[in-house]
Amino acid sequence: YLPEKDFRALCEIVCDVLVDESNVQPVSSPVTVCGDIHGQYYDLMELFKIGGQPPDTSYIFMGDFVDRGYYSIETLTRLLVMKAKYPDRITLLRGNHESRVISHDYGFYDECQLKYGNPNIWKMCCKIFDLLPISALIDEEVMCVHGGLSPKIKTIDLMRQIPRDREIPAEGALCDIVWSDPGEVQNWTPSPRGAGWLFGRDIVNHFNFLNDLSLICRSHQLVMDGFQLMFDEKLVTIWSAPNYFYRCGNIASVFEFTDANCYEPKLFDAVPNNERIVPEKRVLPYFV
Repeated sequence: YLPEKDFRALCEIVCDVLVDESNVQPVSSPVTVCGDIHGQYYDLMELFKIGGQPPDTSYIFMGDFVDRGYYSIETLTRLLVMKAKYPDRITLLRGNHESRVISHDYGFYDECQLKYGNPNIWKMCCKIFDLLPISALIDEEVMCVHGGLSPKIKTIDLMRQIPRDREIPAEGALCDIVWSDPGEVQNWTPSPRGAGWLFGRDIVNHFNFLNDLSLICRSHQLVMDGFQLMFDEKLVTIWSAPNYFYRCGNIASVFEFTDANCYEPKLFDAVPNNERIVPEKRVLPYFV
C-alpha cells in the first residue's frame, strides 16, 4: 500500500475528478459491470485477468470496495489509481459500505489503523466516498446502482437531484439506493436489513417503463452462482467477490456489455489459497 503522503495526493486527484461527475454518470458501451469486491484484492486481480485490463476494458464498479476482506486498502488504492489514470474508463459507484458508520464497524477503519497507525487515511477515504456517484447509465438504457430503488425516486431525473456529498443517512432516497433489495413482494416492504426497502416485479417494471430502461444492474447481495436474473430479466444482481469472506464457496461474475441489449456474464473462481498471502492479523471477524 502507498505511504500516507502519496495516498493523500492520490485522494486529491480523484476528488477533483469525482466532483465533476453526475449523480447518474453516463457511460457508453462496450463496458464491463462489476459487483461487490469487499477487500478481496487477489480476486480483484483475477477479475482483471478475466475481464481485461484498463484502459482496454471500460469498467463500472457498483460499490462495496472495502470491509470484510483482508486487503481493503490495497483494493481501494488500485481502483483509485485506475480512476486517476483513466477517469473516463473507470466508473466507481457508492455502496452501503462506502460510509463512515459501516466502514468504521466492519473492518476498513481497523485496517487503516493497523497499517498506518492512525485514522487519517480512513478519513480521507470517507471524503472520497461522499463524492462517489450513486448510479451509472449505460447508453441511456441500462441503469447500474449498488442496492436498488426507492419509493421516493420515480424517475432518473429525480435521482440526479439527490444531494450526495454527505454521509449516507439512515433513511431517504440516498439510503434506499444503496441498501434496498429486490424480492417477491407486491408493494414496498421495509427491508429486514433495517435500512432501505424490498421491491418487487411490478415496481421494477413500472420504473423501467417510466425511464425507458431495458435492465437494472445491481449488486449488494451474495448470489452463489455469481449472478441472478429476476423479473423476466429486467433486473440482475451481479456479485464479484468469489468465495466471499473466504468461506462461502460461491462463484463470482462480471457482466460484459457489447451494447445495452447485448451482454454476457463472465464467471470466475477465487484465487487458490496457495497463491494468496493471508495476513497474520485479520480485520474485524464479522459476517452476515
